[in-house]
Amino acid sequence: MLTVPEASARILEHIARLPIERVALLDALGRVLAESVRAPMTLPAWDNSAMDGYAVRGADIDAATADRPVRLHVLETVAAGRFATQPVGVGEAIRIMTGAPLPKGADTVVRVEDTDAGTTHVHVRDARDARRNIRPRGEDFHEGDALLDIGTPVGAAQLGILASVGRASVDVYRRPRVAIMGSGDELVDVDQFHEVLAGRKIISSNGYTLHALVRDAGGEPLNLGVASDDPASLREHLARSAGCDLVLTSAGVSVGEFDYTREVIASLGADMKFWRVRMRPGAPLGFGIIGTTPWIGLPGNPVSAMVTFELFVRPVLRRMLGHTRLFRRPIPAVLEERVSIGARLTHFLRAIVTTRDDGVVTARLTGPQGSGILTSMSRANALLVVPEDRPTVEAGATLHAIPLGDDASLTTQFAL
Repeated sequence: MLTVPEASARILEHIARLPIERVALLDALGRVLAESVRAPMTLPAWDNSAMDGYAVRGADIDAATADRPVRLHVLETVAAGRFATQPVGVGEAIRIMTGAPLPKGADTVVRVEDTDAGTTHVHVRDARDARRNIRPRGEDFHEGDALLDIGTPVGAAQLGILASVGRASVDVYRRPRVAIMGSGDELVDVDQFHEVLAGRKIISSNGYTLHALVRDAGGEPLNLGVASDDPASLREHLARSAGCDLVLTSAGVSVGEFDYTREVIASLGADMKFWRVRMRPGAPLGFGIIGTTPWIGLPGNPVSAMVTFELFVRPVLRRMLGHTRLFRRPIPAVLEERVSIGARLTHFLRAIVTTRDDGVVTARLTGPQGSGILTSMSRANALLVVPEDRPTVEAGATLHAIPLGDDASLTTQFAL
């Protein structure tokens, strides 16, 4: 069996970024740029006011105090988006709003709080703003500057930059289309819940969790449904994956009498790369290439499917999307309780990670760790990694935890 790092590397060496597509600007959120972006102009295009106040000559207010204010003649008022019609001379001021171009002759914007807010004449009571509160031309960027590189993930700030340079659309890497198929005669969809209540079937929860995980990772899921434990049914469902960039199956990759998925995948001409990994939960994990399409066979147990998705599938989707940082960074966590494992495999235990007031990160298990206990996964915000050579780890020792999203770093109070 491969180790977890070996299995991940084996999969990723067969994965490439997807082709480029052009999307509307707002649709680029969460995508990865497939082009570099340079500034077609300088921003801001002119010196402008950093606040509401009065544009003046610094030399005119250097001596201003609350006891001896400086009186200036107000020439006009300039709103944002307007230009002054005249320069500022000795003993003069122009009322100006935030963002408005700085009038010629002025080198200072006095905040309105330091004045009497006059409209024909203004009294300046403080010199603290002399030669300040001006945003210089090109403070953000100059024409020709490199703003965004290929491979940059597009967040809110990047959208703002793209909008600022007039980009109504942008080139990004295409979202991966991911086919999802479950298998098992015991499984039904939620519309047949009466079969569950009657004690005859169970819900195919993997179809829903994998759909959600694919969407959360940036992919476009295509649900192929649940195949029965029959090779013909499996082939029929898999045929619907044509045109997808990745095929995910859950269940059927172990060695049970009715585990046909691996056999069917092989019959379709797949180049099988591996089918077991030294880990728990999730040891029966398959990977191969069907034609040119990668296939990852996840275990059928709900927790095993989710854990293996996090470790192996999510990085695949991120690479297809054009990301270069594929993995969540493990964080050291101090155990709040003693942890023991049985089999000499790397274990990924569902855990709750908390940051104490002193900054120390601690971890405790969510409870029983059976691979069919989906509620344990719903309570977890991290996977606690227990190496196979540490069968028992005492409370107070440190292990690494892989965060599952942002929850592990969130707090109930604003903190600096």
